Amino acid sequence: MNYTVISYSLYLVLTISLTIWVARTLFNNGKVFLVEIFAGQEDLANSVNKLLLVGFYLINIGYAVFTLDAMGNVTDMVQMIEKLSRRVGAIILILGAMHFFNLFVFFELRKRSRRNRVSAA
Repeated sequence: MNYTVISYSLYLVLTISLTIWVARTLFNNGKVFLVEIFAGQEDLANSVNKLLLVGFYLINIGYAVFTLDAMGNVTDMVQMIEKLSRRVGAIILILGAMHFFNLFVFFELRKRSRRNRVSAA
């Protein structure tokens, strides 16, 4: 049995699935913030949201594929589980960090947008 090929395959399936799930969650729930940031301009908010989604996919899936060979050769089931948990755990941490970074940026933009509307009034 070739544990290396199985490990790589599982790693890609898991990381791409997690990336898609997180990206869809951010996409669906981030629109509200973007609409407010862009003062109700839904077309602009939707366009920015789609661009953010593409960038999120490119960064996360690109990183997962780029680091695929970091698992090295896998010789048995125990090693496969250990390496997969380490690599998938790293991806989860990266996705979490990107999520909090996105939230931080959204809240900062929202605060700035509100300040600009108050000072313009």
